[in-house]
Amino acid sequence: MLLAKMVHILAAVVWVGGMFFAYMALRPAAANLLEPPQRLSLWDGVFTKFFVWVWISIVAILLTGYYMLMAHFGGFAGSGTYIHIMHGLGLVMVMLFMHVYFAPYKRLKRLVAESNFPEAGKNLNTIRKLVAINLTIGIITVVIAVAAKQI
Repeated sequence: MLLAKMVHILAAVVWVGGMFFAYMALRPAAANLLEPPQRLSLWDGVFTKFFVWVWISIVAILLTGYYMLMAHFGGFAGSGTYIHIMHGLGLVMVMLFMHVYFAPYKRLKRLVAESNFPEAGKNLNTIRKLVAINLTIGIITVVIAVAAKQI
């Protein structure tokens, strides 16, 4: 159980921490320092690397979460409300990520390869908004995970 909990937490840190870094540090720096072609190429490369880690994190979070749910509570019926809330928020995060990955990110990659930077920029803006939403949900989920045991 300890190993599952550690993997679960580390995967959440990778995903939520990566979004925080990208949104709060990399995005403003890239916007200030790079012209659109370089900035969009940078984001294409960043997403290509980061999204591999997000997929790994999603698998790890779901597997360890369901394992701990069964091992500790015997399923959802024996779990607390905070577990249901974290589960629901986590699934929303996964669905938002999958939309980002399969829609605006795929278009961004294609448009950057075609040097269509105005259209690529529109997709990057969509990704930015969805990452802001997912980051907010991720932070709320972390707060619930920490606070639930204290309340």
